[in-house]
Amino acid sequence: MLIAGVSTIVCHLLKQPIVLGYLVAGVIIGPHTPPFSFITDDATVKTLAELGVIFLMFSLGLEFNLNKLSKVGIPALIGAVFEILLMMALGYGIGRMFGWTPIESIFLGAILSVSSTTIIVKALSELNMKSEPFAQLIFGVLIIEDIFAILILTLLSGITITGEVQFSEVLIEATKLTSFMVISLLSGILLIPKLLSYIATFKNNEMLLISVLGLCFGFCLIVVKMDYSVALGAFLIGAIIAESRQLKKIEHLINPIRDMFSAMFFVSVGLLFDINTVSKFIIPIIVIIFAIVIGKVISCGLGMLVTGRDGKTAMKVGMGLSQIGEFSFIIASLGVTLGATGSFLYSIAVGVSIITTLLTPYLIKHSDASAQFISVFIPKSVANTFELYTTWIQNIQPNESQMGLKDIIKRSLIQIVINLCIVTAIFLSGAYLAKTNVGNYLTLMTSIHTQKSIICAIALIVSLPFIIAIYRKIKALSMLLAEMSVSESMHEKLTFNLRAIISELIPIISSLGILFYLSLLSASILPPLEMLFIVVIVAIIMLAFLFPWFIKIHSKIQASLLVVLNKEKK
Repeated sequence: MLIAGVSTIVCHLLKQPIVLGYLVAGVIIGPHTPPFSFITDDATVKTLAELGVIFLMFSLGLEFNLNKLSKVGIPALIGAVFEILLMMALGYGIGRMFGWTPIESIFLGAILSVSSTTIIVKALSELNMKSEPFAQLIFGVLIIEDIFAILILTLLSGITITGEVQFSEVLIEATKLTSFMVISLLSGILLIPKLLSYIATFKNNEMLLISVLGLCFGFCLIVVKMDYSVALGAFLIGAIIAESRQLKKIEHLINPIRDMFSAMFFVSVGLLFDINTVSKFIIPIIVIIFAIVIGKVISCGLGMLVTGRDGKTAMKVGMGLSQIGEFSFIIASLGVTLGATGSFLYSIAVGVSIITTLLTPYLIKHSDASAQFISVFIPKSVANTFELYTTWIQNIQPNESQMGLKDIIKRSLIQIVINLCIVTAIFLSGAYLAKTNVGNYLTLMTSIHTQKSIICAIALIVSLPFIIAIYRKIKALSMLLAEMSVSESMHEKLTFNLRAIISELIPIISSLGILFYLSLLSASILPPLEMLFIVVIVAIIMLAFLFPWFIKIHSKIQASLLVVLNKEKK
């Protein structure tokens, strides 16, 4: 901290980014800088650095609430998909060009496809650009990248161990992750803002700070136990707490702690800098740096242009994402741990990360000038075409009737997906419960078949309110789609019959699909056929007698959630 303090003062006097001072401090005290190292316990430094990642991501979650996420969702998704696909292909091509094995090249592609959230957040903070529209797009892309990084870790583990792509495992992991995120956000938004409002009534800042830290680290602990990224957990709990009325006060209390531990993170990155490695792999490092900057500008820029953003915004997003960081280190270390790659790949990742970290503030700062410079070389016909396309996208406004129908369809689909995620989480929790001491106790007390019957029955009964909600939404949606797709002017006398067929056929097909999906989810807890028949009969009886109650329960949950989300923050 002493060296970091001196370095940041020097950087400020030289009008350089403060993050550069942290990196320089890490290099000065690191084990690779002669004559000796000041660090004797790097495990402690790594722990402090991980705290820095948690606080940075938590602060980002506090600023980037669900409303902001929904506004940049589609552009961020398209930009992230463009970036991930191009950078994976580019990384693989570079690896093969230098004679690395196919698996090492795949790992390199994965390393290059994920940008560094912590570095970008810090750079944008120093430049006072975190509230800019392009910054919100960058944050949206980063969230999708983090989700992708978790999936790619599963995919790479499967490729390394079995030698082939296990898409089924990736699909299962994606389903689990989506369900976990939905359940976390919904339950958190229902409970945590109310809890914080109660704590705030004591008017004690210390009590509020410790409670918020407890929620942050408690949730991160749950996320880590589920083998997900601690950074993702910190972001999620931050987004949940962002819905609280106490947001401004919480940000004021958290910021000093965040600054201290984020400094430790960047110092720890500097510790890894080894000039010998950089000199040995200087050519690959230079090529990879150029590939990152040019590849991400092109891929993210195209993604933004496709969604109707102008050239300057596209350039800012691309240049802002032109680095690699913490997730790239995790992917590189996985390759070394599994014996899939040489240790050189991790060293290259660190070297590239440090250099691109130094470049990031300058790239963001000069993105407008770069866009202006590139525009000179773009043919007028191409520039005019893009300008017309951007204007067309931005000016597309559906009429009032279309807007109303589209909003209804959109809301219905979102509600169906959310309820399906909740059902998924319930059944996955049942499968997990069967493997715990509770499941073992039930097996010892009864039998394995009885244990499965009990757990399956509980999961099915708890899911009934949400299954009913899914069916009702599908039914309403099918009637709306039937009316939209079959017009009286074209079908005349057949109109009523065609609409009736469509409105009945969609729910039937959907119900069969949901039943098949539930059978896959509950495969590990399905009892024998005769016991399963009893479980289904019990569920049907409860459905018949408690149908209005189930609807009422679901409506109350939905109303409570809407109240919290629509509540204005003081």
